[in-house]
Amino acid sequence: MQLLNIDCLGKPLRLEASLAGWQAVYWDNQLVAQCPASADNQGQRSHQFQLQSADQSLDITLNIELTWQPFSLTYQLFAQDQLLGEGQRNEQDIAKQTPVVAPVKPQNWSLLGLASLGFKLLKSAKVIKVVLAGASVAAYSWLFSFQFALALIACLVFHEYGHIRAMKYFGMKTKGIYLIPFMGGLALSDEKINTRWQDVVISIMGPTFGLLMSIMSLVAYWVTGNIFFAGLASFNALLNLFNLLPILPLDGGHILKSISFSMNSLIGLAACVIGAAVGVYISYTLGLALLGFLLLIGSVEIMFEWKGRHQSHLLPLDRYGQLFSAIWYLLTVAALISIIWYFASSGDEILALPLQILSS
Repeated sequence: MQLLNIDCLGKPLRLEASLAGWQAVYWDNQLVAQCPASADNQGQRSHQFQLQSADQSLDITLNIELTWQPFSLTYQLFAQDQLLGEGQRNEQDIAKQTPVVAPVKPQNWSLLGLASLGFKLLKSAKVIKVVLAGASVAAYSWLFSFQFALALIACLVFHEYGHIRAMKYFGMKTKGIYLIPFMGGLALSDEKINTRWQDVVISIMGPTFGLLMSIMSLVAYWVTGNIFFAGLASFNALLNLFNLLPILPLDGGHILKSISFSMNSLIGLAACVIGAAVGVYISYTLGLALLGFLLLIGSVEIMFEWKGRHQSHLLPLDRYGQLFSAIWYLLTVAALISIIWYFASSGDEILALPLQILSS
């Protein structure tokens, strides 16, 4: 991941590093110094190299002091033992930065290129969004009813709007919401995330907005007594609960992956294993067999990927971020299950269907 990008002799000097201990320094996109992967992935490092400037060779030294959790980087840049610059960076700086993107080579015109250009123009005109939205309404109307299709679309849009709001909070440009028949919705951005905290917030804001919609529907049901609002609250809660399963690429998979991959010690991995086991036990104890089974599958999937966490370009969560994210996740899951359970106890067969699905 990119940790530093500063000016050096009129050209950009960039420091790239990973949790595996690997570090590399680039000057004008040319590799000038590097350190191999090592168990010692933080602390003080000194990168020394020579640069050619104005027909002379200069000895450059970049001294850094790096801490990963919580992230902190202090640097000093010297040329011929003369201080050129110094400063500090924190997690907020990493979150706001735009990573260096390799320049794209110009391509000759071809039928494939013209087709790609036409697709981009079509997408920019928002035609694809309208077509997909219409296809989704038609597909769900065919399976259920037109009224239920509109309600389901509203749930999906509200959920995806939560992701969009989180992206905009981090200053990211968004492409909007795409509704995909039989697969739900998708919120897209033009930019990539830089930290695990961004991944957690963007992922969990969808189910959080979904929870708010279920709560509003629950209140509307209490006020009006209309069974439509009860069904909307219950089925929307089920939809968002499935999104919180720890299975990639679902939101829950991104959340729990960011939490577990931010734990560097075996104690952290043990905590994930124990947490997953407790979740599976509680699910089966409450009779939620399907939920427990999917929770087990997703947790095992994330644990198998845990060894490769150091290769990620995302800045890990600190301990406070790990704890806060876990509590936010668990409270959201508990609230959604409570809404499903509340309507299932009403005695209505339709309203009991979400709980029966979880118990199957």
